[in-house]
Amino acid sequence: MREIKRPVNSHRAYHAHVYFEQETLEFAAKLCKEAGERFNLKVGRIHQAMVGPHPKWSCQITFGAKHFDQLVLWLEQNRKGLTVLIHALSGNDLNDHTIYAYWLGDSVELDISMFSA
Repeated sequence: MREIKRPVNSHRAYHAHVYFEQETLEFAAKLCKEAGERFNLKVGRIHQAMVGPHPKWSCQITFGAKHFDQLVLWLEQNRKGLTVLIHALSGNDLNDHTIYAYWLGDSVELDISMFSA
């Protein structure tokens, strides 16, 4: 069993990837939109396909260290069972999606093979 690491605010910039399925699409879209509006953050498209290393449909929220504590707590309290990947934007994609990756909810296996090239 993988140890769950609590999110740590140790970088300047982050992504939060909210994972969802067809059944939770509407809720996930509302959650991401509300996060963007509440914290004045950039919210990416609602991807109904697997994009990059992400093995599920997802929506990306970009945020900085100043919003970290409030946003992570808000997502934890409002995700209603959805899995959220929080990772740093350090400039090293492999490290960001492994060493600097944190999970709200159940972790999922990422396809990090694209970062090894």
